[in-house]
Amino acid sequence: MPTINVGGVEIEVDEDGFIADPNLWNEAVAKALAETEGVSELTEDHWKVVNYLRNYYLQFGIAPMIRKLCKETGFSLKQIYDLFPSGPAKGACKVAGLPKPTGCV
Repeated sequence: MPTINVGGVEIEVDEDGFIADPNLWNEAVAKALAETEGVSELTEDHWKVVNYLRNYYLQFGIAPMIRKLCKETGFSLKQIYDLFPSGPAKGACKVAGLPKPTGCV
């Protein structure tokens, strides 16, 4: 299984770059994963989306639907794509340390 190196620690990721164990996620891991998505800096808006996704996942065990993500964060889908060019499922969920979503995030 591929790995990413975060601060000298190797973290396993799947073939699409999602971390294998969401419990290993922290802000340093988020920053490293963001760089793999072409996001060089995580702004306050990025963290708002990431923290919402992370908290939702920890509470319900799944990623929220796109509509819920937009409604709860106050961002339009276009704004989400501006923040995470690869989209809410691939980009935002990956940075938030969630497993690869199976449905429509």
